[in-house]
Amino acid sequence: MSTAREIEEAIRTLSASERNKLLQHIPALFPELANDAKWRKIIEDERARPELSKLLDKTEEQLRRNPNAFSPMKLSDFSE
Repeated sequence: MSTAREIEEAIRTLSASERNKLLQHIPALFPELANDAKWRKIIEDERARPELSKLLDKTEEQLRRNPNAFSPMKLSDFSE
């Protein structure tokens, strides 16, 4: 198979159980998506985090008082 379209068509021919199996393996096939799932799990975790909440409240208050105290973010801030 040489194109995404051919792969798509092949996937559509799979049985429901085979597609489900493939779906379970997607993170291994696309490791760049694995971190998205990890972050989603963290974001959706509803456990209380009092120290994090306190830090965020403090930061929001500082931002309200002086928005210019924080330098603008750049894309390069997120690269390794």
